Amino acid sequence: MIKPSFATLITLALLVSSGCALTQPHSNSSRFTPATLYESVVIDPRSRQSIPLEKAVNTLSKADVVVIGEYHGHQASHLLQARVLKHLHAINPHIALTLEQFNLDHQDDLDDYLAGRTGETEMIEDADAWDNYRGSYRPIIEYARAHNLPVIAANAPALTVRCVGRIGPDYLNALPDKQRQKLPAHPFRDTPAYREKFIEAISGSHGASDPAIADRMANVYKAQLLRDNTMASRILQARNSYPGHQVLHLTGTFHSEEKLGTVALLQKRAPELSVAVLSPVFWPSDQPAPSLEEHRRKGDFLYLIQPLPPEFRDRERRNSAMKERFKRRSNATCEQD
Repeated sequence: MIKPSFATLITLALLVSSGCALTQPHSNSSRFTPATLYESVVIDPRSRQSIPLEKAVNTLSKADVVVIGEYHGHQASHLLQARVLKHLHAINPHIALTLEQFNLDHQDDLDDYLAGRTGETEMIEDADAWDNYRGSYRPIIEYARAHNLPVIAANAPALTVRCVGRIGPDYLNALPDKQRQKLPAHPFRDTPAYREKFIEAISGSHGASDPAIADRMANVYKAQLLRDNTMASRILQARNSYPGHQVLHLTGTFHSEEKLGTVALLQKRAPELSVAVLSPVFWPSDQPAPSLEEHRRKGDFLYLIQPLPPEFRDRERRNSAMKERFKRRSNATCEQD
């Protein structure tokens, strides 16, 4: 399992932080190998066998909510998402999309684009779309626009998330009523298993045992919970606003795998809903494959993808780049007027 660095985890928590051409197992190996970075192999973890995407979608179509975890910016994740959307829509024309990749305070900007009142660049600027929008999420949004599917911006406002991570949960008390009312009633609800997973993810990070860093990480975890609770709340709002619609939710895999994070909080709020999760697993094509056993609990279905190339080999350059990215995103003030 690849664990994020301490700096990466803080950045992700504060800032936010495939196509299935199937390749069969090698003749004398249990390894499944996506042939390119665009491809993925869908696995049924119960049988531990690869299956056609269409077969997985037939099962997913029976759920009230389908959640696809992703590694942000991975071509195979985004191609798989587009194909799952297409196949689900062919089975049920009533689909609503909820996306982590847009923040709820930019719902009007997203709606303006879907309604044809603004152009793509205007939407990207107005809605503060992610830097990889054109390469990763454009196909999803364009499919929704072409078929008049509702799209819900599901994430918490970016500044609010950052300021909770920086100041702590009390930051919400200073928000204007109009802003606070858009957030969930219980913004920091969590589950023990998710808390343990979060702690495990940072336990190997440099300085994680330092008391000062531990205090900071407690706020970072609250910021993470704010995002998860907001996404769970927005999924429920989508179900209420569009009765009879199946919801397809796209999110980073940490928020959904093992049905923790957003999924667990959604099920706490609405235990009557059936929720199916499709989770990615890195599967190097040039190395012996790890056992599927350690990944079986990640989702109702898994999809295997090639790892992305490392951004940096030089640790100093990596740390410098992370600091610069964090600095660029952290210059907004958390003071209330």
